[in-house]
Amino acid sequence: MKARAPVFHETATTHRADTCDPLVAAAAAGEVRLMALARGAYPGAPLPGKMLPQVSSVGYWDALHDQTWGLADHRNEGIEITYLDNGHLGFVVDGRTHPLAPGHLTITRPWQPHSVGSPQVTASRLYWLILDVGVRQPHRAWVWPPWLVLSRQDLKDLTSLLRENEHPVWPGTPEIGRCFAALGHLVESAKAGPPSASRLALLINELLVCVLELLRSQDPPRRPSLTLGERSVSMFLERLQHELDEAWTLEAMAGQAGLKRTRFAHHCRKLTNLAPMAYLQHLRVEKAKHLLTAGKQNITAIALDCGFASSAYFSSVFRGCTGTSPRSWRDQARNGQGTGLAKVP
Repeated sequence: MKARAPVFHETATTHRADTCDPLVAAAAAGEVRLMALARGAYPGAPLPGKMLPQVSSVGYWDALHDQTWGLADHRNEGIEITYLDNGHLGFVVDGRTHPLAPGHLTITRPWQPHSVGSPQVTASRLYWLILDVGVRQPHRAWVWPPWLVLSRQDLKDLTSLLRENEHPVWPGTPEIGRCFAALGHLVESAKAGPPSASRLALLINELLVCVLELLRSQDPPRRPSLTLGERSVSMFLERLQHELDEAWTLEAMAGQAGLKRTRFAHHCRKLTNLAPMAYLQHLRVEKAKHLLTAGKQNITAIALDCGFASSAYFSSVFRGCTGTSPRSWRDQARNGQGTGLAKVP
């Protein structure tokens, strides 16, 4: 399967991740102050290899004036918690806009696409923590770092509140603000040498306790259905419509949903009434119908864009599904004749 950078990986699974390239460029140009400790592709001073390995990124930016960049739609390797200390900021999650004001807290899970800026980042001071809890799909069990000191019941409640509710924006508390400010000071002190692992762990523990207290006080409705394998498959099938040119196999599709082939096929049939490969073929033919009717590409290019290995194979499959050849379908569309074109998902 062709690469789609930037990505992060789990066994047999690929996800889009965020490298914050516009933020890095703005910091290099002196347009914004960036202070962070990070791993992998995330910007900032590197965290020592064995220090709290579940911490992917922690830090802040301080933009003293409106910027010419924004962070486009992306996902992260872990749960991301941000806190807007000053200014206002556009924030979009799953296509819905949430204007952020000072004191707002955001929480996004690895499967929640989000962007920052509307579309550009405005003058603001934003803190963040990205903590990898070992999941990439909503049905997987969360694995919290062993260095957390929350009680078993507190950790159970926090997990439930974060898994069974996906509201992304909350009114923060002064205590949460102080936790992030302390994390910011710790990040700044790392310029003089490696940060204290104990202090970093202590501050993250305190922050999570404060987040738990906030969520308990808000008492959001919980939906256990958000944690089911069927939802992971539904999310993948939605994305599949935009990645039909991949060389998909049943194993690859099941891997993307984080399930075994049998369970993936079960959920796919339940959701679409088709076996996975049959549904994939259906989507490809429907997209081909749309492109043929638009009439802007030759048939070979359409075949490749829709994921068919050759124009001959495309023609065979298309005829089997529609009773006519791709060329005849295009000719009918150009002549204004009915083609029975179904709406492309």
